[in-house]
Amino acid sequence: MCVILSLNADGLAAAADAVARGECIVLPTDTVYGIGADARSAKAVQRLLDAKHRGRDMPPPVLLPDASLLGSVAADVPEGALRLAEAFWPGALTLILKAALPLDLGDRPDTIAVRVPAHDGARALLRATGLLAVSSANVSGAPPAIAVEQAQAMLGDSVACYLDGGPTPGEVPSTIVDLASEPGRGHIIRQGVIGADDLRSVWQGIVLPEPSIEA
Repeated sequence: MCVILSLNADGLAAAADAVARGECIVLPTDTVYGIGADARSAKAVQRLLDAKHRGRDMPPPVLLPDASLLGSVAADVPEGALRLAEAFWPGALTLILKAALPLDLGDRPDTIAVRVPAHDGARALLRATGLLAVSSANVSGAPPAIAVEQAQAMLGDSVACYLDGGPTPGEVPSTIVDLASEPGRGHIIRQGVIGADDLRSVWQGIVLPEPSIEA
């Protein structure tokens, strides 16, 4: 039976206990609500994907409590990633890099998507749990949840507990930049809260997405 918990010390402790048991939880972030699971447990990550009705071809990102941990999860971190992380973390920027840890997050074991959220409650939870695999708290294809009740309506008992941090800023997710596919370049693969111009003001290696062509 899932429960909604307040975002306080007791709620954080209960959520951390659920993560330690291999359960999924829902937590607020600086963008939308996320569904999280222990990134080091393949079974827990699969529970997350199953809850979202999502395949292993779309591995969830990993959230960190602090940018200083980047080198522990990503290998050969390029200068561009360091500059972007310094400028935008904590914040709504997800970086795809070469993986340093053998985490079973999906069908792309050589890379890892990482972010440090600008949300005090989320980072407090991460300090208690360690690495969390976190994806938007919705069924794939549905709008992201900006209130805990919306997440619960979609995910139900597939989640052990829901941390209620109030409404999130909106439905716009983090911007995702791929720095693993091409040396010296960063490809925007999802445009989110942080715009391309802001990214390029920090690092000129940012490559804009190809414009879509409508028939």
